[in-house]
Amino acid sequence: MKTHRIALIPGDGIGTDVIDAAWSVLQRAAGLSGFALEGTTFPWSCAFYKETGRMMPADGIEILRGFDAILLGAVGWPAEVPDSVSLHGLLLPIRKAFVQYANIRPHRLLPGVEGPLKAEGFDILCIRENTEGEYSGAGGRVHQGTANEVAVETAIFTRAGVERILRFGFEQARARRGKLASVTKSNAQKHSMVFWDEITALLAADYPDVTVTSYHVDALAARMVMAPESLDVIVASNLFGDILTDLGAAIQGGLGFAASANINPDRSAPSMFEPVHGSAPDIAGKGIANPMATIWSGAMMLEHLGESQAAARVMQALSATTARGIGIRPGKDSTEAITAAILGEVNSKKG
Repeated sequence: MKTHRIALIPGDGIGTDVIDAAWSVLQRAAGLSGFALEGTTFPWSCAFYKETGRMMPADGIEILRGFDAILLGAVGWPAEVPDSVSLHGLLLPIRKAFVQYANIRPHRLLPGVEGPLKAEGFDILCIRENTEGEYSGAGGRVHQGTANEVAVETAIFTRAGVERILRFGFEQARARRGKLASVTKSNAQKHSMVFWDEITALLAADYPDVTVTSYHVDALAARMVMAPESLDVIVASNLFGDILTDLGAAIQGGLGFAASANINPDRSAPSMFEPVHGSAPDIAGKGIANPMATIWSGAMMLEHLGESQAAARVMQALSATTARGIGIRPGKDSTEAITAAILGEVNSKKG
């Protein structure tokens, strides 16, 4: 039997609950589709940091390198460990070391879910550059603690980095409805975003079948609210993509439905799949975390692993569950009840 080795990192807060829920669903779908998932759990988290002084061991990247994919729950516990430590200690090193430069976030309403907008045909795929740009970590602080303190954060845009994420966006648009929205702010950022615009225009010649439009990020945020049905694929820098995808999550009904994939497109290293909602310390331990975003992320993982049948089975089960009104309102249904309903739908799906 074909077996995929998966590294499981539950992380902090509700991460353990949603990973356990997703893993049970993915295991069931795998068994019904004739392959196996072999999971190894790693306790890397803010609690691990408090014990060891590191978010993961020094050889953590090499440990993960041997897996086919990584499924992450949530990382962060700001009351105990600053977010700048947890993010730069675990998530960003994994994304950069494994060249997971394409962050993919699908935004659409599942059946029965009512978002805040009356949006017909809302289906946007956001592609966020994931390894450089505004989150490069270049910069520093001098004269700390004095009246003359200075902080410098430098965004790094390389030709190779910008070109590869834009090409990825063009390819996704070509496979969907043929429309690409390139996010910029070149009226104000006259170096990095003018550079981004120039490469967008240059690559557009290679994709005559794709209609590309450049939008300033503020104008695109307004368009996502006022006319989301007019958008298909959005491609953006690290910071712009991060902000716009939270807006997309809100439109699709909330962070409980927001899935994501950190993809290494050439498959030279494992890709990582995670929900967008974070560790939600305010509801940790209450058994009310919505596992749907993690399960959706798991379906994206199955698709990436070439298990399209199982991925479709999981997505059909999610849709059938929300159509029954289960898991669509925060706190109404327990994590256990939502998971049980999805498992029941997975069992009922053919294929």
